[in-house]
Amino acid sequence: MKKLKFLVSLMMEENYYQKLHASVARDTAGRLGVDIQILYSGNDAITQSEQLLNAIHSPSHVRPDGIICAPVGTTLTSVARRAVESGIGWAVLNRECDYITDLRRNSSAPVFFVTADQSEIGRIQGRHMGALCPQGGLILYILGPAGNPIVDYRRSWMLTTKPPNIQVRTLTGDWSEQSGYKAVSGWLQLRTSRTAAVTLIAGQCDDMAMGAKKAFEELTDGEERARWASLPFIGCDGCPEAGQEWVRRGLLTSTVVIPSTAGPALEMMVRAIQTKSQLPECTSIAPVSFPPVEKLAEVALGKRTS
Repeated sequence: MKKLKFLVSLMMEENYYQKLHASVARDTAGRLGVDIQILYSGNDAITQSEQLLNAIHSPSHVRPDGIICAPVGTTLTSVARRAVESGIGWAVLNRECDYITDLRRNSSAPVFFVTADQSEIGRIQGRHMGALCPQGGLILYILGPAGNPIVDYRRSWMLTTKPPNIQVRTLTGDWSEQSGYKAVSGWLQLRTSRTAAVTLIAGQCDDMAMGAKKAFEELTDGEERARWASLPFIGCDGCPEAGQEWVRRGLLTSTVVIPSTAGPALEMMVRAIQTKSQLPECTSIAPVSFPPVEKLAEVALGKRTS
């Protein structure tokens, strides 16, 4: 039996969660005895499409048996169709895709998506906000890129669990630390930012939350810097060596641990190809609060009584 080959297409190397995907995929490939190639697209949708099409149209002896993709922008409908027409398996990470059902009807290759429960991620962040700001206030909330459905899911479900006495002001980033820094840098140039009674800073990923924290540290001084430094900073992703470690070190107050979906997707695709079977269309993985929400309530109570 030939050794199976897989391509894992990721957004950018600068994001810790994307790096977690790469690490977990490599470990899974080693355990399963398959070859793997990992490509980063530099957070550019056109580059990602070109990389994937080049792989799909490559000679048969180097063409991957399956592609596992974390889309930068769109869900790559036409690219997915080309892959399936070439007999290549197709799996999407952390994105629901309307076209999957249609592709599965006439595909001999496995086609599916594996996602973290984005609605629960949003709900957990809303609970974090409530636990850390029991008296309400204003949240500065840094979103991922406009047009990405993950951004809308997390934001809309966060709004269902945050208390009504918490107001939200949004900024926009692109999942990178640099974008969090840039978003806050631009906001600090507004005259109203200096008088805004912000009580917490939240990022839709840990990298952006850390970029925001860095901006407040570097672009303010004196009492203003001390005020920003005293506020909770919260994020999402919770990678073991990043978000979770930053919480342990006190750089972030909380995060949402989102297990990598790349490992399960690769394992499922290998099994499907080896058994010539089609897998469930969608597999959802549950996120976890870090630390537990109850602990955050204790943190907030300690600050009020100290």
